[in-house]
Amino acid sequence: MASDNATDYLLELDDVQAGYGRAALVLRGLTVKVPPATVVCLVGPNGAGKSTVLKVASGMLTPRSGTIRVAGKDVTKNSPQQMLAAGLSHVLQGHSVFKEMTVEENVRLGAYSVKDKGEVNDRIDFVKTLFPVVAERWGALAGALSGGQQKQVEFARSLMVSPQVVLLDEPSMGLDPKATGTVFEQVVRMRDAGTAVLLVEQNARRALETADLGCVLDLGKVHISGPADELLRDPQLAELYLGGRPAAAPTT
Repeated sequence: MASDNATDYLLELDDVQAGYGRAALVLRGLTVKVPPATVVCLVGPNGAGKSTVLKVASGMLTPRSGTIRVAGKDVTKNSPQQMLAAGLSHVLQGHSVFKEMTVEENVRLGAYSVKDKGEVNDRIDFVKTLFPVVAERWGALAGALSGGQQKQVEFARSLMVSPQVVLLDEPSMGLDPKATGTVFEQVVRMRDAGTAVLLVEQNARRALETADLGCVLDLGKVHISGPADELLRDPQLAELYLGGRPAAAPTT
């Protein structure tokens, strides 16, 4: 990544070691950095530690060593609530909408900690513009939406606190190809609207096609990192992690 100036990154995990209980370490000296308005994706085999990275970043799991910084500030020991206040919003794996509540009620829950009603209304206008299906189905029960539409409601809810970085864990899980394409389009829309994204995704090729930067994890460490389009064209990476041939180089 381009710079080592801490203020150039919204989120930094530096030499992090983490695990669960007394079990062996899952993350073994992992370093990941997320610049502003950038999609960084983490790919790798099952058990590489991808989802654990997000749990550490969101405060759900305290690292045994290493440092976490948000916009240069050390937040290593912060609770999930403190991480949210610091600017990190976590969209969990699977579907997390409240199906018996309306889309509006689900989205407004994302702003439970925001006291300024004017700010809440501004954020509602923002997410309705960013995710048209949210505006179109505003009064509908969230459970009546398709899986891909529910995921967009989750994205909208995560943006209600104006986060600096959104953490996305396997957003395409359980979705058909069309819905998956739509979800990744919305990830790009979030980035283009100014929100950085740290993305974990099992569909490595699709994730790298969406991302600006990629990190390949293996055995709890970053095995290789760089511009996502370059990783897609790496023959060794394609063979080991992408299930086939590397992507063709772009024509000029």
